[in-house]
Amino acid sequence: MSNDLGNVYYKNYLHLDKILGAQEPISSQTDNPAHDELLFIIVHQAYELWFKQIIFELDSVKRIFADPPVDDKQMGTIIARLDRILTIQSLLLDQIDVIETMTPLDFLEFRDLLVPASGFQSIQFKEIEIRLGVKRENRIPADREFMKSRLAVEDQEHLSRVEQQPSLVELLNDWLSRMPFLEIGEFSFWRHYEKAVERMLQTDKKIIQQNPTLSEREKEYQIDELIATQSKFDTLFDQDKFEELKTAGKFRLSHRSFLAALFINLYRNEPMLFLPFRLLTLLLEIDESFTRWRSRHALMVQRMLGSKIGTGGSSGHEYLSQTTRQNRVFMDLYNLATFLIPRSDLPELPREIRRSLGFHFSGQNANSSGESSA
Repeated sequence: MSNDLGNVYYKNYLHLDKILGAQEPISSQTDNPAHDELLFIIVHQAYELWFKQIIFELDSVKRIFADPPVDDKQMGTIIARLDRILTIQSLLLDQIDVIETMTPLDFLEFRDLLVPASGFQSIQFKEIEIRLGVKRENRIPADREFMKSRLAVEDQEHLSRVEQQPSLVELLNDWLSRMPFLEIGEFSFWRHYEKAVERMLQTDKKIIQQNPTLSEREKEYQIDELIATQSKFDTLFDQDKFEELKTAGKFRLSHRSFLAALFINLYRNEPMLFLPFRLLTLLLEIDESFTRWRSRHALMVQRMLGSKIGTGGSSGHEYLSQTTRQNRVFMDLYNLATFLIPRSDLPELPREIRRSLGFHFSGQNANSSGESSA
């Protein structure tokens, strides 16, 4: 690509005058400037820059998903951009190590000057949560209240517009619901899978009953646990029961989409399912990484403030701990592990389905059946 825009100078291209001139410690306006306030500002500004990049990547992924059917060639792009988000998240976690070089006493030198500003007012982080799929009605009560009382009107209106757009978890649900292979001709994978589950649970029951190292009480306990596991599988096989739990907020994906995600996990080694499996894994890891970041942030706040309230008026550490538990998006992908069975027990897929899930070409060097794996 030729450059017809004239000479580009490093400082001007990066607008370093604006960026490096954007740190204005409040304490410098007092008689006791706080040395560590500059660090505090730079760390949080860096967070906001990385949040901007994450939003940019998320929006590009959402645009691809929002234009069905998703072109197979775009799957690699989706994977690469989600992987980039995951890598950025590792930087977000590392920045906590940097800010923790500031001691609680150092923070107290300027903390009171920040009231009522708070990290809660990071609109970009709220955008990331919403774009992933954190719904307002699913937030803890304090979180919902703060979105009304702690944010400027224009920011509330902006977040409301973002909430009206399909979230990534909703677009994922639509994509999974279109997945083929679950019902082809006379083959019903789920009937075969259900029988395999029955055999697995019967085997587990026999192992418990015949285990000489267990007392009768221990056997009863493990049998009860096995019955609870059976109940979870029953939910999987009963669409009405599944949808009832979904309405109650126990699932985010539809029944068909959840089954499709499970199928991908069970047959992840089939060539055509490798990228979909990688996609689901990355979404799970992104959710996990934000959970770790929230948890580290909560611990850092407790380290700095103890049980004091936050500068924005929240309960500080306790509030952040609650949002860590509540604001997870892809719990369905975590819960897929409940329904995995040993590879040796998986139903054998019909030849035409296995062929659809593989890479094949026809040519002069093809085998006698006219097919050859590429």
